[in-house]
Parts: sequence; C-alpha cells; structure tokens
Amino acid sequence: MIHSEFAQVRVEVDHHGKSPRLRLEDMRSGRVRYLDALELETIVWLRDEHLAELLDPSADRWREDADER
Repeated sequence: MIHSEFAQVRVEVDHHGKSPRLRLEDMRSGRVRYLDALELETIVWLRDEHLAELLDPSADRWREDADER
C-alpha cells in the first residue's frame, strides 16, 4: 500500500489478463484501475506539464459527473 496525507492506494500486479498489468485501488472509494505496460510507459514519457494536469484532483476526482466520464 502506498499512502500520503492526501491518498491511500493499494498497488498489485495482476496476472489474470493476457499479460501482467498493474492493479490500482483507491482505498477511500474502492475504485479500481488496471494499467498495462503501454499505459505505464506512456506515463513515464509524459512531460511534467501533462502529468501535472493529470494530478490535479479538481479536474475529475471532486466533480459530481466524474463517474460519467
């Protein structure tokens, strides 16, 4: 588990698909996301500006329509 004062996330490697992928679970909401190797590589190559946009919690997390996206 990885946590800070702002978030708590369980991180596991999932082997149930065609290839291994990362399973991320938000411990507060129970929401789960799976990331494959290509998605993880994309995150590694993001410019800092794009990563900062993704990390802004007001962009999606705290919006009422966040689950509709």
